[in-house]
Amino acid sequence: MKLTGIIAEYNPFHNGHALHVDKARQLTNCTHVVAVMSGQFVQRGEAAVFDKWSRAEMAVSSGIDLVIELPFAFAVRSAQYFAAGGIRLLAALGTDCLCFGAEQANLTMLSAAASAFEQPATAELFRSGIEQGLPYAKALSNAVAAQTGLPADFLMTPNNILAIEYLRSINRWAPQIIPAAITREQAPYHQQVISGTIASATAIRKALLTRKALDEEITAALPKCSLSMLQKLMEHQKGPVESYFFGDMLLAKLRTISLRELEEIPEIAEGLHHKIHASALQAIDLEMLFSLVKSKRYTRTRLQRIAVHALLGTTKKDLVRFDAAGPLYARVLAFNSKGQEVLRHIKQHGNLPLITKTTKYLDSHLRNTVNLSPLQKMLTFDTLASDLYALGYPNPAFRAGGLDFLRSPSHLL
Repeated sequence: MKLTGIIAEYNPFHNGHALHVDKARQLTNCTHVVAVMSGQFVQRGEAAVFDKWSRAEMAVSSGIDLVIELPFAFAVRSAQYFAAGGIRLLAALGTDCLCFGAEQANLTMLSAAASAFEQPATAELFRSGIEQGLPYAKALSNAVAAQTGLPADFLMTPNNILAIEYLRSINRWAPQIIPAAITREQAPYHQQVISGTIASATAIRKALLTRKALDEEITAALPKCSLSMLQKLMEHQKGPVESYFFGDMLLAKLRTISLRELEEIPEIAEGLHHKIHASALQAIDLEMLFSLVKSKRYTRTRLQRIAVHALLGTTKKDLVRFDAAGPLYARVLAFNSKGQEVLRHIKQHGNLPLITKTTKYLDSHLRNTVNLSPLQKMLTFDTLASDLYALGYPNPAFRAGGLDFLRSPSHLL
């Protein structure tokens, strides 16, 4: 068995993703493909437009053999921790190759950037940039560009940033994994408008959220299996889920939480908790809150992540422990017959417990107790994320919680 891994969000799974899977198979000459995928909330701190099980089914129906959930503790994080969580999980599954997309799929240049990240001189330049008030990505790209001679805009593109972080994580955690890069084709990452059969997930989400219907333009950008799944979900109003649904909940949380508790929320630093606390009293909705707090240093993406962590009660201490341990389990979301072969292989050779029945490790009663193991604590946040996410369904009939304790992985033939 030769196993190739992909780290993804599939929000939702579109034609570009299907093309990536096909090219990954060709480029790595693998026998099986496993995807490590974000759950109910994604790296930018937004709710996924459709639930994790449905997105996993779309992926397996369109070429992936097995989908494993990236725990919330790593999924809703900055690029460095997102990448590290995905790589460490793939390594524990026995993955041979990682295939990722990049705006410029030049492994020599990407590897040079990844190496420069680790140099003390780069760290010093980075700190200087931050002190000058530059955003994180800009400060880092300037520092690496100064050390390597690479163009700064090469380092600022989203997929290149993730690609560099994947390489850094491979160097640190999984040197046995062979990286393979594929150039992102046709649709830029931040493309706002669908312009053909290959479109960005950003453009597809924007169209879904504004039009509330699957028109010809949207359907042209989706594989048949994704289209069929989305039609059913939207017919029953089980999506798309919009982050603004959680605005009142967040304001209620921020208005009632203590300053000390607020300071312990991940990614809050430099007195930001004071500004958030004051702004939560002024804001009447989520957009107003973000506009009041946003700055060069605190981007909207970072604020969105802070918001989700605030709602779930994640603390800085929690994430420090999780980062030290790495992913502690492999939660199965969907698989096909080849994926079943991978699962058997993981049981024999992998280093993590496979979770197909959550209640074997955690249930709704145990979740509220004090003496949880590190695995149970990590899994708690995945299940809480689902309980919160359910409140965003347009159809109230689907808003009951506890689905993680009831739902089994999808086995597609």
